[in-house]
Amino acid sequence: MDGAHLLDLAVSPRPTPLGPPLIVDSFAGGGGASTGIEMALGRGPDIAINHNPAALALHAANHPDTLHLSENVYRVDPLDHLAGRHIGLMWFSPDCRHFSKAKGGAPVARNIRDLAWVIPGWIERIQKSGGQVDVVIMENVEEWKTWGPVIEPPRGPMPCPKRRGETFERWRKAIRRLGGKMETRELRACDYGAPTIRKRLFVIIRFDGQPIVWPDPTHGAPDDPRVIAGDLQPWRTAAECIDWSIPCPSIFDSAEAIRATLELRAVRPLADNTLARIARGVARYVLEAEAPFLVNLTHGERPGQAPRALDLGRPLGTIVAGGSKHAACAAFLAQQNGGPRMGAHAGHGARDPLSTVAASGSHQTPVATFFAKYYGTGDGARTDGPCHTITVKDRMAHMQAALQAPPFTAAHEARPREVAEFLRAHGAWDGGDLVTLDIAGTRYVIADIGMRMLTPRELFTAQGFPRDYVIEGVWEQDSDGGRDWRSFTKNTQVSCVGNSVCPPVAAAVVKANCGQLVEKDKMA
Repeated sequence: MDGAHLLDLAVSPRPTPLGPPLIVDSFAGGGGASTGIEMALGRGPDIAINHNPAALALHAANHPDTLHLSENVYRVDPLDHLAGRHIGLMWFSPDCRHFSKAKGGAPVARNIRDLAWVIPGWIERIQKSGGQVDVVIMENVEEWKTWGPVIEPPRGPMPCPKRRGETFERWRKAIRRLGGKMETRELRACDYGAPTIRKRLFVIIRFDGQPIVWPDPTHGAPDDPRVIAGDLQPWRTAAECIDWSIPCPSIFDSAEAIRATLELRAVRPLADNTLARIARGVARYVLEAEAPFLVNLTHGERPGQAPRALDLGRPLGTIVAGGSKHAACAAFLAQQNGGPRMGAHAGHGARDPLSTVAASGSHQTPVATFFAKYYGTGDGARTDGPCHTITVKDRMAHMQAALQAPPFTAAHEARPREVAEFLRAHGAWDGGDLVTLDIAGTRYVIADIGMRMLTPRELFTAQGFPRDYVIEGVWEQDSDGGRDWRSFTKNTQVSCVGNSVCPPVAAAVVKANCGQLVEKDKMA
């Protein structure tokens, strides 16, 4: 989306001198922290700051009552808006790219590495202006605590291995000199109600003399004794994030064939490393799984067969600023007695009642699912657990492996034999000409394997955003006083979700420390 055509952020209302203490969200991005703040307090931030106009426009579409400042944080003078003011909460999520494992390189760019110095700088200026800051919360990757000086050997700049964490300690002392009490802790999003295992470092700083409070987890693994006892809720699952109605084209078809039959754009052929990970994932999460994750997509059974209740149960993995660098892999098992091979369509969302899916005769279409990372060396994760981290690049895909229950005609055998050859070539199958799997007394044959990229909406759901969060676009006022619809590009959507804080975690931390800021009429 062209920044020149974005929502006129200058018309956003400004905070008034009176009223409750202000809330400020710096590095606001796609709005994860702001959404969490609103979940916890019944009110969003009064001021949001981000250098990226597209990200700030997406933020404004969801937080229209916030004053939006489209500026590089280094160029924002906090006294322009906060001189002499009472700040109840300041949230900072500085760029983590040069500290994150997901980047894959050394953290050396000073303008990014030094972003956190903005925090004590702002606090000091506000205090000297006669203002007051109560609570500051910062979120970043765990590696941020290793922040240290950079050296310049012949091969290029790199962090000094002998001085890891030295700059972080200087930063901590600067906060303490300003009167702040600080604690740090790593929190996993899945433990607070987001369907992702994303783990981040949280820093809570208080200047008001009140104790720092860390929220207790609200969710846990399904086999956790606290979950079994009913004290915690089970983790939300990757499966609930997937729209099962979206076609999942075969990994064996060409891009041209997929476009002709499904009217979808798909990258084919896939890279060798991607194919290898797919094969490992099918072996680990379908063929070798003690209980493959299953989704029943229809409600018909064979005559005399009891209805089959299939498990839908666990969370997704971490979402990061590069977009989706994971493949959400699903193996769907299509049971049928004759007729054409089931295609790569998984019939409906796993969160919906089965009665919404039409079925005829004796056909059943259960789905055994798993997630596989699209990068690195991992071979994936089950769909009945949390999602892995989502990055800011579009690299998360959904995989499916269609199965059929024999007998089926010779016309059905070409693709299943191709599946067997593919898995055998990658060491995932050493059996016969067809790959078979026994489930609940019925033998299935893997008939196909499909893969598609996850949509931005699925990624936002995995990050813990509300399902009605606006990511499609925004209405703008044109020069004639009318309104034009401006769509957010997919790149903007994926970048915003990958850079975002998980709202449920932000909500838990804010609720535990900022109860005095609650708007009670909105939380009733």
